[in-house]
Amino acid sequence: MSELTDQLTDLGVAQASQRLAARDVSSEELTRAFLERTLALDQGTSQAIGAYLELSAESALDQARAADALLASGAPTTPLTGVPIALKDIFITRDLATTCASKILAGFKPRFDGTVVARLREAGAVITGKLNMDEFAMGSSTENSALGTTRNPWNRACVPGGSSGGSAAAVAARMVPGSFGTDTGGSIRQPAALCGVVGMKPTYGRVSRYGVIAFASSLDQVGPLANNVEDTALLFEAVAGHDPRDSTSIPQPAPDCRGSLHDGAKGLRVGVPREYFGEGLDPEVEKSVRALLAALEREGASLVEVELPHTEYAVATYYIVATAEASSNLGRYDGVRYGLREGEDGGLTNMYGASRDAGFGAEVKRRIVLGSYALSAGYYDAYYLKAMKVRTLIRRDFDLAFQNCDVLLTPTSPDTAFELGSRTDDPLKMYLSDVLTIPCNLAGLPGLSLPCGLDSKGLPIGAQLLAPPLAEPLLFRAARACEKLVGFDQRPPEQDLAGSADK
Repeated sequence: MSELTDQLTDLGVAQASQRLAARDVSSEELTRAFLERTLALDQGTSQAIGAYLELSAESALDQARAADALLASGAPTTPLTGVPIALKDIFITRDLATTCASKILAGFKPRFDGTVVARLREAGAVITGKLNMDEFAMGSSTENSALGTTRNPWNRACVPGGSSGGSAAAVAARMVPGSFGTDTGGSIRQPAALCGVVGMKPTYGRVSRYGVIAFASSLDQVGPLANNVEDTALLFEAVAGHDPRDSTSIPQPAPDCRGSLHDGAKGLRVGVPREYFGEGLDPEVEKSVRALLAALEREGASLVEVELPHTEYAVATYYIVATAEASSNLGRYDGVRYGLREGEDGGLTNMYGASRDAGFGAEVKRRIVLGSYALSAGYYDAYYLKAMKVRTLIRRDFDLAFQNCDVLLTPTSPDTAFELGSRTDDPLKMYLSDVLTIPCNLAGLPGLSLPCGLDSKGLPIGAQLLAPPLAEPLLFRAARACEKLVGFDQRPPEQDLAGSADK
């Protein structure tokens, strides 16, 4: 890679926007630099990072040239005009393959853009391609992808987290300055923590789900990932706001999150839930997060001990609600209208079964079976209905906690990135990777993960901030205050990125 490529790919979203606006660099030059880095790091060896499922180089360069023409014309632009952005392969994209990392959607090319994609295009962003994920967003390591393995840029023997593992790995490796993922039980925040980037889940309904392939409709939410808090806020502002095509969309415009970004920690009441610092938490993770809490207190924030007593039931509740909704949502994949079709010579019923058997991976099948069972006659009241009642109690816990504090600060993940293959045979252990992120989704809250240090193995540790519903400006203010205190400027070892890990 050239020296110019290294310089340009060090730019974040806001920095790139400023350089483009000043005409110091063209969007085509910027896009070529990120494409060159991606080709060097993401393909070609058995140890390639594998963040992208599809790199749309020619299309991206065409978009970049169009952005340059707009910038040169003096016409109105946005902070994202000409800035490369990549998307998790769960977003419907016009004339670009959308597979959800599943064989059952092989060859599917939608004829329209979902709302988030359309808003990014309208803002002038350059869409560079689609990123790897756990199949149908079901997983915590991106190992459930049917289309390839994504490796953690910090250590290629480790997972990047999931399900938005490709989105986090691409940003961490500087293959793109910003990306978008989805978060159903932690699928943005957990990989952000494991890859040492910032990842944010908005309030449920803040960002449109129209054109996002559904996993669990009452939990799914779209959010951005970037290398710093300001970039993440900028990306969020670009896609947030009401969408009449999404019945769950909140009828409010996108909030201004950057106006109060630098107001600091002084006066903030930071809640510390004891349930998030219990058994199973890696001591190095706890030490790092508690050091951040102490730093906030020195800066004028007050720490408030709070209780969230129903946290212990969150994982069980989630895996009933999420699987029940998944079993319903995934019923549409039958081999009839699009995607994979198998066994049609044996009649309609045989085609349904053969297509789903060949098209869905083991984890997706497991969750469909679990959800179908929870919704079946005789078990609905015992499982799904009871889970929904507990979900209400979890939400009430947060409501009560936020009466005494402005934000909550917790670890994002119980531990740092684990080795590839180490949990694939133990679904329960894998599910517990999201034990600290799931309650936020059940309550519909905004949450954000940011790096707060490295462990003794040189792997990133993530701190999680949670805020009341619709309090994204407060969330970003607190996150920027934390970011300033931590001063995290580490990045994946360049020799491991640029060199072959086949050594």
